Amino acid sequence: MTSTGHEHAAPEPRSGPSTGLVVPPGRGRTVRTAAQQVTFKVTGQHSRTASSFEVVVPPGFDVGAHVHARSEEFFYVLEGELDIFAFEPLVRSGDSWREWRSAAGDRVVRAVPGTVVLVPPGCPHAFANPTGSPARMLFQSAPPPDHERYFEELLEILATGEPPDAELVAGLRARYDIEQLTPLRHGPRGAEEG
Repeated sequence: MTSTGHEHAAPEPRSGPSTGLVVPPGRGRTVRTAAQQVTFKVTGQHSRTASSFEVVVPPGFDVGAHVHARSEEFFYVLEGELDIFAFEPLVRSGDSWREWRSAAGDRVVRAVPGTVVLVPPGCPHAFANPTGSPARMLFQSAPPPDHERYFEELLEILATGEPPDAELVAGLRARYDIEQLTPLRHGPRGAEEG
């Protein structure tokens, strides 16, 4: 996307100074489902370092505790409130992470605008929106483009409106370096995704 907001094909390699990327507010490719809204701001096409997304997290959404062996993630809460954790729990058990704590006493926190979370590879983490209003965050994943592809495929599955096929979702997660520890849930009743 250029500074005028028009989408364009992958930039052609050229000699001389590099061209940056400016993505105005409200721009980027947005994928929407009942479960989540993700706007791709910076992709592997633009950066060798990280993919960046603006994510709207609806009330009742719980990504579920999970861990990545290779990926590093960064979250910055822009609006609303989220419950978040990023630590190795004493025990990875149960189907809810909300009561987990670490050996050092770390617990789930209520993240408000301005909260930053950095998740290194191998660190269990999760976020959920326990409030009645949507939350919005900037999310980065490194290296690109795995999380871009994961979002695209997961949102495709969730867009059907049908209960997702647990085996299909498990295969998707395995392909994209996601070990799910507790279920992903979305919707007003916190419907389980698998």
